[in-house]
Amino acid sequence: MPLSVFAYQARLFFVALQFFTRLPIPRWVGFEPHWLHHASRYFPLVGIVVAAISAAVYAIAAHVLPSTVAVVLATGAGVYATGALHEDGFADVCDGFGGASHPERVLEIMKDSRVGAYGAIGIALLLGLKCLVLAELAPGTAVAALFLAHPASRLAACTLIWRLDYVRTVDAKAKPLAQHMTATELAIGAGCALLPALLIAAAGWLTWPSILAGALLGGVATAWLAWKFMQRIGGYTGDCLGTVQQASEVAIYLGVLGCSCQPAWH
Repeated sequence: MPLSVFAYQARLFFVALQFFTRLPIPRWVGFEPHWLHHASRYFPLVGIVVAAISAAVYAIAAHVLPSTVAVVLATGAGVYATGALHEDGFADVCDGFGGASHPERVLEIMKDSRVGAYGAIGIALLLGLKCLVLAELAPGTAVAALFLAHPASRLAACTLIWRLDYVRTVDAKAKPLAQHMTATELAIGAGCALLPALLIAAAGWLTWPSILAGALLGGVATAWLAWKFMQRIGGYTGDCLGTVQQASEVAIYLGVLGCSCQPAWH
């Protein structure tokens, strides 16, 4: 008996949740190999789940601890929930792109499980900037920014799957899930990312200029990285998806912060 449309979409979501996080999924979901090739449409929806975890930790911690500590705990909760999958990809890209110029050597370094100097420095700066920017936001704004940035940054990663070529023949991180994406699947992902943005704006948690500024900076970061990937390796890998997610997430926070504070020279 064929699965109903709803049941099939629910299964795709849970497959994405299982692939991109440490979270358990119901046993009834089951598994079929071809589901993996279509689950990336719910990557942004997984971002909402991760945002909810980080926001909950932040909201609870901020009641009894300074906001800076709450931000670090919330960031750590998100990293733990995802198994540091995207952060690891960012570090691998820093090592590969910083340590080699030939495409084949870049890919070889990125595949190495060890973290080099470029990766360690890059991830330290990234996490430091992420925590610093969130700590500068008012608590309500920070929570709203989490719900805006997590799904939107994962949608940004989906655009690479949609437009660029996958350049590895074997990649345990991304091959089963992220080699092709149709326009319809991207539209589903865009809907998942747009919904929280609309709710945030309707509730007045963020202004439209803040949301648009975050989206603009996130888009610029994504476009620049996509250009670099094409220039250096001719496409993308799973590590590249993680890099775009992390970089665009921070860029969105910066856009929100830029619309929430006065320039330092005023």
